[in-house]
Amino acid sequence: MHLETERLILREFEETDAERMFLMDSRPEVMKYIGIPPLTDIRETENIITMIRRQYADHGVGRLAVIEKESGLLIGWSGLKFLTQEVNGYQNVYDLGYRFMPEYWGKGYATESAKASLDFGFNGLKIDIIYAHAHCENQASHRVLKKQGFLKTGEFTEPDGVCFWYELNRKNYL
Repeated sequence: MHLETERLILREFEETDAERMFLMDSRPEVMKYIGIPPLTDIRETENIITMIRRQYADHGVGRLAVIEKESGLLIGWSGLKFLTQEVNGYQNVYDLGYRFMPEYWGKGYATESAKASLDFGFNGLKIDIIYAHAHCENQASHRVLKKQGFLKTGEFTEPDGVCFWYELNRKNYL
């Protein structure tokens, strides 16, 4: 899978992405709202990439590496994931997510990559509804979801706090 926007390339993760992804996921400010501590061993990242690549094979989708065209660097990830484990009472549904390195926050990359992922999900895969969730204190993530037309439809509690649950129906997609 390969998606492109004006400034970004979204592509499947490769094993060679482990170093940049570890650089991101080992930072406390990145993991603040994720519910897991910052990673401390690059092998954890390698295992995550293996898991994501398995999702491509099993479900045809998975989070994608986000490459900034200008620099050629992996700056984060974004995309759809097929939730096989229950989240907020939902299972076997499509979930939009994204995570970026702090130096790329506030540049519109999450919004740009989310739109590309939603276009692919609704228009390419013909998904009827896409879900998303974010920690209640993660205001930047809430703004990204609302810009795409997501509606907050509930709240649920995770070990690290309350999360907001969002839904976007294909017929309501911008």
